[in-house]
Amino acid sequence: MFLKRMLRRSSLFVFVLLLIEFADEFVFGILGAAWPIIRADLHLTYTQIGLLLGLPSIIADVIETFFGILADVGYRRRLILGGGAMFALACLLTAVSGDFITLMVSFILFYPASGAFVSLSQATLMDYDPERREQNMARWTFSGSLAIVVGPLVLGAAALIGAGWRELFFLCALVALVALVLLRRSLNGTTLAPSADDDDDEEESLGFIDGLREAITAMRQRVVLKWVLLLEFADLLMDVLHGYVALYFVDVVGGDYALGGIAVLVWTGVGLLGDFLLIPLLERVKGIDYLRYSVLAELILFPALLLVPGIVPKLVILALLGIFNAGWYAVLQAQLYDAMPGRSGTVLSVMNVIGLPAALIPVAIGFVAESAGLGAAMWLLLLGPIALLIGVGLPRRRNGDSTSADATA
Repeated sequence: MFLKRMLRRSSLFVFVLLLIEFADEFVFGILGAAWPIIRADLHLTYTQIGLLLGLPSIIADVIETFFGILADVGYRRRLILGGGAMFALACLLTAVSGDFITLMVSFILFYPASGAFVSLSQATLMDYDPERREQNMARWTFSGSLAIVVGPLVLGAAALIGAGWRELFFLCALVALVALVLLRRSLNGTTLAPSADDDDDEEESLGFIDGLREAITAMRQRVVLKWVLLLEFADLLMDVLHGYVALYFVDVVGGDYALGGIAVLVWTGVGLLGDFLLIPLLERVKGIDYLRYSVLAELILFPALLLVPGIVPKLVILALLGIFNAGWYAVLQAQLYDAMPGRSGTVLSVMNVIGLPAALIPVAIGFVAESAGLGAAMWLLLLGPIALLIGVGLPRRRNGDSTSADATA
């Protein structure tokens, strides 16, 4: 009976962690489809949109650097629960935003809140079963992909009943609060990490300093740098592209708001299918092998998306892009956690520091789009698969049990 209770409790814990990822991506799913409407309602420029996508990320990277270190020295539980409360508050603030400044403030609150609530939940999941990191990352990614698909569908359904993006951000706050309550209940009597001694400030300080030194040491390791940089470049054809899909189909292709929503739904829908298929695939194929083939496909498909005329051909190519980049995040993130076993919080700190320059990319795209047009700015995203091709190399034939080329840093 005790064993059954423990298994049920463990299953609930994993489910709640996946629900937290769902809540986070549900927000971004709605936001990605709603950008054309939000831009019109708040009279935003491309430069302002670029700042909204980039500046909060830069600020969050600085703040979250300390979150990861604190998580590894005993404060993980408090950071996750506090981040969940701030996450819900940020969604409420977004819902009542009436201009660029208020929306920017809500995003500046939301990004680090997501880092504490969501990123540290992911790190906890990676610590939960180190032998199955790729598989659990695939499940995590699938949960997020499901939310990204549901988001635009909910936005469309809301429009049919006369509701708008503001009402949906109130809903996002409710989903976050539900996940937070369930997490608190699943943690009764347990800890996410060794607890710091609240009565011994000197020991806490030393623990934090040691964690900071370890993070600095990790940043000098070639293998860690490799996977962090590849993650940042891969994001150009993941979250960054997702942020501009609706705007591209409305402003460049010439469609209406409905077409922008359809494009986001196509992108996220096929991505969901790809993430679902990735779960059994990783039981048979090494993730890095899959990555090499998919990068080659993306190098062909993304230029085709920008060059091929017509709405339907572009939607078809967009769907293929979503299929072939499924798994990039899961595989690369699992490789990074493997490079620093037992220090999942420090992994996040290293990502935030090294990823700071990458946060400027959406800002750069916004400036280029303002001056040269969004169609020209979209070509910057091609840097993603180019960097991955350099980092992981071409597909290679293997003889017997020869070691993988990705074992070299």
